[in-house]
Amino acid sequence: MTTSEAPVLLHVQDGIATITLNRAEAMNGLDVATKDLLRDTVHRVADDPEVRCVVLTGSGRAFCVGQDLKEHLAGLKGEADVPLSDTVEQHYNPIVLALSTMPKPVIAAVNGVAAGAGASLAFAADFRIVVDSAGFNTSFAGVALSCDTGSSWTLPRLVGRAKAMELLYFPRTVSAQEALELGLATQVVTAEELPQAVAELASRLASGPTVAFGSIRQAVAYAAAHPLEESLAFEADKMALTGGTEDHLAAVDAFMAKQKPAFHGR
Repeated sequence: MTTSEAPVLLHVQDGIATITLNRAEAMNGLDVATKDLLRDTVHRVADDPEVRCVVLTGSGRAFCVGQDLKEHLAGLKGEADVPLSDTVEQHYNPIVLALSTMPKPVIAAVNGVAAGAGASLAFAADFRIVVDSAGFNTSFAGVALSCDTGSSWTLPRLVGRAKAMELLYFPRTVSAQEALELGLATQVVTAEELPQAVAELASRLASGPTVAFGSIRQAVAYAAAHPLEESLAFEADKMALTGGTEDHLAAVDAFMAKQKPAFHGR
């Protein structure tokens, strides 16, 4: 298998790691090989200090339609040796946990439909730049499954509990424009505009104060599940961390000199 034939591609340049789901013929459905490689790739970029921003996108006309149902059906019928029962713990949980908690910004470049676990992966990002012809569909209840890949945690925090329950109970395709109105999309663009819009945001994030961005990301997630007193203590820890960074010192120096700071992510 050549690199271009791999089900997940990784390109790192100028501090930006772009992860591309590369099963266009299957609308980037997640079979075991894809999930294995996606998990390993996400952990790789999370741990790479040279990566200061991560972009997740898909090839072809879909972002990701979630679980590969062809492989899944073969497993249900006993026709394939596929570890269906533990794929949530072995694949989806570690993938979305790393996406959600890595100390650097994550962008979902939603180039087409995002369904099931694919939608959940997009929900885990900090920003979702969505093509105007794309849409989100939770899908799970439509095939008599519970939700996974963190959607029970991320979706209510994006749209509120009542709307999240509606979207999970009664799956439908939420258009890009409705997604923007609900807060599921950060920005809606045409297919032609997507590469430039993603590049501009990713570049801005990758040239920013990475430790501060990561700390803000983690503090917001922590506060969503902890009371105020504990959240304040967590904030204090993150302020101590970021207050000791080279970026903070450089930024204060630049401010006093009425200059624009240059951040190096440390």
